[in-house]
Amino acid sequence: MNELLDDFAIVVDIKVEWGDMDALQHVNNIEYFKYFQIARIAYFENIDANGLLGDKRISSILAATQAKYIYPLNYPDTVSVGVRVDKMSDQYFTMKYAVVSHKHKRLATIGDAKVVMFDYVNNKKTSIPDAIRKTISDLEKVEVEIID
Repeated sequence: MNELLDDFAIVVDIKVEWGDMDALQHVNNIEYFKYFQIARIAYFENIDANGLLGDKRISSILAATQAKYIYPLNYPDTVSVGVRVDKMSDQYFTMKYAVVSHKHKRLATIGDAKVVMFDYVNNKKTSIPDAIRKTISDLEKVEVEIID
């Protein structure tokens, strides 16, 4: 199972809860986005985004996200969620996610997100600070594509 997440810089394990399931007894689609959020926050904590940004009132905003469901999950199970940055532009980066079931030992879901840097003082998008850009590049196991 680990080989399914080899390209991911950060991997978090999450227990599937009984309440994650819907009336059809499989994990509801909204839960996958919660799994993505948990992994994304772990990524930001790992790169010390708050420390690197300091008190500049610049932060990240989730601009878009999507998921592709490959195999249904249900309770009980534990999933490993991998997250990595695969592309960076001046003002945003894209993250990729993979959700792997421990019980079924297979990929359950893949997803991605566009994360925009936002200046809360001026209320507009801003460039990714160099310290964040470097920390992301140093963390990643695969080369991050730089896009214009």
